[in-house]
Amino acid sequence: MGIIPVKTPTIVKKILPDFVWEFSTSEKVLYLTFDDGPTPKVTQWTLNTLKQFDAKATFFCIGNNIQKHPDIFQNILNEGHRIGNHSNTHLKGWNTSVDKYVLDVNEAQKFITSELKKSDTRSQALNESPLFRPPYGRIKPNQGKALKALGYTVVTWSILSFDWEKETSPETCYNNVISKSKPGSVIVFHDSVKASKNLMQALPKVLTYFSKKGYAFKTLPI
Repeated sequence: MGIIPVKTPTIVKKILPDFVWEFSTSEKVLYLTFDDGPTPKVTQWTLNTLKQFDAKATFFCIGNNIQKHPDIFQNILNEGHRIGNHSNTHLKGWNTSVDKYVLDVNEAQKFITSELKKSDTRSQALNESPLFRPPYGRIKPNQGKALKALGYTVVTWSILSFDWEKETSPETCYNNVISKSKPGSVIVFHDSVKASKNLMQALPKVLTYFSKKGYAFKTLPI
């Protein structure tokens, strides 16, 4: 059986049409994603940890952070991971006009494309459709439609680790992932300073747990 996006519930699909939430597959595969980087120390730690498990992931990067840390961004590419757009300034879509929102996303994409052209992996990466994940998951339907018209694929998630929440312990973060994940799940972590404590304790355990069960970790197949 091939890997295909799972259809969202009808009521959600009406509100957020054509967004990717997870995938339907018979393979033991999970899709780890990391938001908010690149971040000094945290992103490189994440890359080193993934490498230990031969795991690939998709990093939804903030344009401003790419500008500040292009070397870390290049490290993500050099390790064979995929890049997604997480806006330029981490805007909350619910509080932003469509025009301003799209402008911010496009600004981030300029930085992404510019850096991709410098990379040894540029030929493959530049042929991939641009992915976008809305910061906070807050996006208006008309913003989503506008981005889709520009060729973006809007990616949400099926599993949140809640690694960024102070009230969430590393153990709870770990259990949030292992108790709900299934083949084709799209899992969210954050390679940010705010999430680093939970990330650094939960991610290795998640990778160990699912590796022992025969799972592979891959970049998003879209």
